[in-house]
Amino acid sequence: MIKVLTASLIDPFKLELNFSDHTHGVFDANAYLTSRSGPLLENLREPAYFKRFFIDAGALCWPNGLEISPARLHELCVASAAA
Repeated sequence: MIKVLTASLIDPFKLELNFSDHTHGVFDANAYLTSRSGPLLENLREPAYFKRFFIDAGALCWPNGLEISPARLHELCVASAAA
């Protein structure tokens, strides 16, 4: 099972992620949020809130309870690196 080990803010809405399989990539939240909506996601559209991310049990999380699975983040990062 893959996990997010570290996350670093590199842009107001981009995070550099390091995974437990020794890969890394960039999670572009702007692209992610463009195609999604919902009450938990609305807070992420504010830069001050977005940067409050943390890692819990290998997942990327925010204080409002939003959690993005490490497997999904890995898919997104690999897809963006290949494009």
